[in-house]
Amino acid sequence: MRVVVAGGTGFIGTRLSARLIAEGYEAIVLTRNAQKSRDHIHPSVRVASWADGADWEGLVDGAGAIVNLAGESIAQRWTAKSKARILESRLDAARRLHDAVAHAKLKPAVMVNASAVGYYGPHGDEELNEESGPGVDFLADTCVNWEKAARTFEDLGLRVVRVRIGIVLGEEGGVLAKMLPPFRLGAGGPLGSGKQWMSWIHVDDLVDLIVWAIQTPTVTGAVNATAPNPVRMSEFAVTLGRVLHRPAIAPVPAIALRLLLGEMSTMVLEGQRVLPKKTEALGFRFKNPVLEEALRDAL
Repeated sequence: MRVVVAGGTGFIGTRLSARLIAEGYEAIVLTRNAQKSRDHIHPSVRVASWADGADWEGLVDGAGAIVNLAGESIAQRWTAKSKARILESRLDAARRLHDAVAHAKLKPAVMVNASAVGYYGPHGDEELNEESGPGVDFLADTCVNWEKAARTFEDLGLRVVRVRIGIVLGEEGGVLAKMLPPFRLGAGGPLGSGKQWMSWIHVDDLVDLIVWAIQTPTVTGAVNATAPNPVRMSEFAVTLGRVLHRPAIAPVPAIALRLLLGEMSTMVLEGQRVLPKKTEALGFRFKNPVLEEALRDAL
């Protein structure tokens, strides 16, 4: 089966495409800079440009599945312009893929679309699952519109899976990669109050979940890509320090984060306690459900 991965050159996408090759799939990554991307992608993965004017639509025709990870990084200061880019990059990718599928003679069977636990907005200690409603802040609004765009593929006859991703643990990218340098220097600690919840997932479990969603016809709609044991920020910091054999007693005050990151600081200062209730009910099993074991494996 051919699997087309849009936005597949990042931290998650490179792991996913390599896994697809290992599973015997033909993996095609769509990226705006195909030449540059070939340097760090599995050699058996086909890289195709989907820059304006490139002839990539034919790759969707006859594919068995599409995985859409495309979108500008949210890890930047949220100005009015950057907010517009973050949202539009996601909607534009969905529109372009939708047009390609609409014109395909042999349409894919399934669309797996990335989303984020930011969908739920901050809820303090409340446990959230796939049935919980959306929040009202910028990140929640972005996820709501992103998922709405993904659901338009249902009108074309595709099974659509919306994967709400938590904090992804892996040494090569994501939040953990940014936290490692100060922790390794012995200057790490919790961010803000430390009481906020962190809903996390090991990168290999996330890749497993995406492949599982492709392969399992009963999986549809929203699924939470978060380990079943979320932790508070303070516990996360202490556990990471223990894994690295470093102290974790240098907290970063909330006011410093707000000055540095602006509105984006809400991502780390106000978490969500998200549980993968539907994900597990449908049969997915996490290989790394406990934080300390997941960190040791990831590092």
